[in-house]
Amino acid sequence: MNIINSLEWRYATKKFDPSKKLSVQQIETLKNAFNLTATSFGLQPLKLIVIENKELQEEFVKYCYYQRQVADASHLLVLCIENDTTTDDINAYFDLEKEVRGVSEEVISKFRDQLVAMYKNKTLEEKQLSATYQTYIALGNLMTVCAVEKIDNCPMEGFVPEKIDELLNLSAQNLKSILLLPVGFRAEDDFMSTMKKVRKPLNETVLEIS
Repeated sequence: MNIINSLEWRYATKKFDPSKKLSVQQIETLKNAFNLTATSFGLQPLKLIVIENKELQEEFVKYCYYQRQVADASHLLVLCIENDTTTDDINAYFDLEKEVRGVSEEVISKFRDQLVAMYKNKTLEEKQLSATYQTYIALGNLMTVCAVEKIDNCPMEGFVPEKIDELLNLSAQNLKSILLLPVGFRAEDDFMSTMKKVRKPLNETVLEIS
């Protein structure tokens, strides 16, 4: 199945088969795909919470406007941002770069100082907004990987973040929930699974300049 066929295959799953589970390898693939997602300056101000606990997943339902996907999916992925990106976070990234790439401080010191200064001039709201945008990049990456791996999913913004944060005690971990992605396998009677995609013609969504 090529990538376009895979993307044609995927849809926002409305009903999961709760008896079917993703394999350990499939979950590892999604975790690695998340970790490999591009982020601004490579700082990765994001975290992914992987939930495989049916009692906990059931608790999500009332905070997700009673959408059953969060409970019936094999796993529930919660995409979060860190509350702040600090000088310590930036320095930790450059220290890791030195370790992984074997570069010297002389090579990276100027960029390190520039990035520290840049983030010191940002408000907390600006830093959180930037991180939030990056969760959507991670979501798109995960959804594409799911399509290739034949993993059904349903991206969700429709939930009460404050309640999810409270349920998962995210404030104690310096995190805020942004997006949910239930993953698993479609139910045979999901009425959406056989419907054709509704998309505008390509020439109405893509502009080419030569």
